[in-house]
Amino acid sequence: MADVETEKLVKQVGIAGNGIVAVNPKPNKGVTSKLIDWFESLIVKLMYDSSQPQHYLSGNFAPARDETPPTVDLPVIGFLPECLDGEFVRVGPNHKFAPVAGCHWFDGDGMVHGIRIKDGKATYVSRYVRTSRLKQEEYFGASKFMKFGDLKGFFGLLMVNMQMLRAKLKVLDVSYGTGTANTALVYHHGKLLALSEADKPYVLKVLEDGDLQTLGMLDYDKRLSHSFTAHPKVDPVTGEMFTFGYAHTPPYITYRVISKDGFMHDPVPITISDPIMMHDFAITENYAIFMDLPLYFRPKEMVKDNKLIFTFDATKKARFGVLPRYAKDDLLIKWFELPNCFIFHNANAWEEEDEVVLITSRLENPDLDMVSGKVKEKLGNFSNELYEMRFNMKTGLATQKKLSETAVDFPRVNESYTGRKQRYVYGTRLGDIIAKVTGIVKFDLHAEPESGKKIIEVGGNVAGLYDLGPGRFGSEAIYVPKVPGVTSEEDDGYLIFFVHDENTGKSAVHVIDAKTMSPDPVAVVDLPHRVPYGFHALFVTEEQLQEQAKL
Repeated sequence: MADVETEKLVKQVGIAGNGIVAVNPKPNKGVTSKLIDWFESLIVKLMYDSSQPQHYLSGNFAPARDETPPTVDLPVIGFLPECLDGEFVRVGPNHKFAPVAGCHWFDGDGMVHGIRIKDGKATYVSRYVRTSRLKQEEYFGASKFMKFGDLKGFFGLLMVNMQMLRAKLKVLDVSYGTGTANTALVYHHGKLLALSEADKPYVLKVLEDGDLQTLGMLDYDKRLSHSFTAHPKVDPVTGEMFTFGYAHTPPYITYRVISKDGFMHDPVPITISDPIMMHDFAITENYAIFMDLPLYFRPKEMVKDNKLIFTFDATKKARFGVLPRYAKDDLLIKWFELPNCFIFHNANAWEEEDEVVLITSRLENPDLDMVSGKVKEKLGNFSNELYEMRFNMKTGLATQKKLSETAVDFPRVNESYTGRKQRYVYGTRLGDIIAKVTGIVKFDLHAEPESGKKIIEVGGNVAGLYDLGPGRFGSEAIYVPKVPGVTSEEDDGYLIFFVHDENTGKSAVHVIDAKTMSPDPVAVVDLPHRVPYGFHALFVTEEQLQEQAKL
């Protein structure tokens, strides 16, 4: 494997350098481990209905069984523009070992699928992020860590205790965390990071041939002691990265600023009343925006009401906190209230006179059980819609405006405009089958939404729609400019994303013109095997590849 030599080296020295910690867990087999396994299997047999189909282990949600070393000279229909020289990477859940019981969409070991593009040619690679969790399950040859999909009802309480027992008796080593690194990717300070919000970042290295190594875990020279969001924000002007972590014990939210040179400044606790799930946040030139939304961590209700451990309270308002982004504490935070909602993903935010503007994908009454193993076939109440929210810093009032019909998620922008006013948003259109992307939508924020619409189609503020066609489903689309920066037109570039054809069982990468949103792709790269549906993606430029090669 690509990272074997690196692992040997970092085991010898313990620290991989640059705040990168070598991940070398020490789990233990033996009688204790076998007894806990036996007890767990008894609990599962008595309390878990294994006859139910596991939606996220079937079809193209099913894991790819093996990693793929670099596969060169892939067939390219059309052409790959020079600005795409670099590596397009996307991460998602990919169980190496079958779960003992439940399986939620959020579960699964992080696997990164990469397309190395250079001089019009493409190479494909897929590698696991070699987390502490994955290494330990490889040691046992089986699934040992608790899954999010297990955390429901009294059964969930028992599974939590199985995890605690394994940790207490040193069967599992939790000193390096228990995260999967399966959610998102970011590039900062010469490092490509794989992220999941319950853990610290893992550092990946892209080799010259496009292959991927896991170098270790990043703790910012021991300054990071809490979890790290999957959605940090990099300011394109200052080079700083802004991030946060959420926890089940106070402080429930902790905000951090990381300098362009990779120094993590002191923690800033954000005071909120209850532990919540906060998946994303946003920045402007002068502020950070936190979202206190009522998806609560409630283990008692999990047991009492047979619910998942995160429960949405539809009676509570949605709260948004706007804090000066270099604040040393949260005394200057201003809180705004809007009607009840939840948000997984924001597109961007900026300042406009007295107002802070947030463009986001808003949904009502989220039920995370919708994306558990026993899933409903229809989208149901996952009604994500694009919204504009405005927070007036002088009056303390907040307003919101609906910008789309159902359902839009994974909104992205030209990231040269992160924290600054921009015009275009590129989102994924979700169909009737849950978590499946049927098209890529371009929204023009300078245009008004067309009234009377029931579906997302071209017209009004929908400037373009790339429809994938029957039986074909995509993923988050990343904007790559022809020329970096803000000197050229904001939409003068390309969108790149993975597509899977369920009719043929084949996967590809599509490149489309972001300006025209033409139905004719600029390029289609055929892949050697199917790529499972996943989460978030990133384009690493050629310049960034050369920078991180020094690690």
